[in-house]
Amino acid sequence: MKVILQRAKDASVTVNEETIGRIDEGFVALVGVTHTDTEEDVDYLVNKIIHLRVFEDENEKMNVSLKDVGGAVLSISQFTLYGDCRKGRRPNFMQAAKPDMAKALYESLNNKLKDEGIHVETGAFGEMMDVSFTNTGPVTITLESADR
Repeated sequence: MKVILQRAKDASVTVNEETIGRIDEGFVALVGVTHTDTEEDVDYLVNKIIHLRVFEDENEKMNVSLKDVGGAVLSISQFTLYGDCRKGRRPNFMQAAKPDMAKALYESLNNKLKDEGIHVETGAFGEMMDVSFTNTGPVTITLESADR
């Protein structure tokens, strides 16, 4: 699995001109699933997401986690994270998981974040979405479960 985390002071997702998810301080998480991912990948990423110290402490140092600040996550499914652009000019998405598998692991990640006490809002799996947010810092971190 790949997750692109972007620290946000506010974020929202809209489908068909209707806002379906909104958070204040926390992360926008773009989540991609590949065909070899398992629940172990989900567990690894949940642990990283909630404990990653990229929020500022009282000395303006990135030393505080999502859990510490009581932050939320706006989780967006993003199969294009597994786009391969090495050949030609059109990405191939052969490394992205099939929708049924991807949706199950994506939902597992969101549920396990909730089980850790994190407020999670989501987009709509498989839908065209408009995501708006203010990336503070800016801080953007790439997490890959294959790196564990």
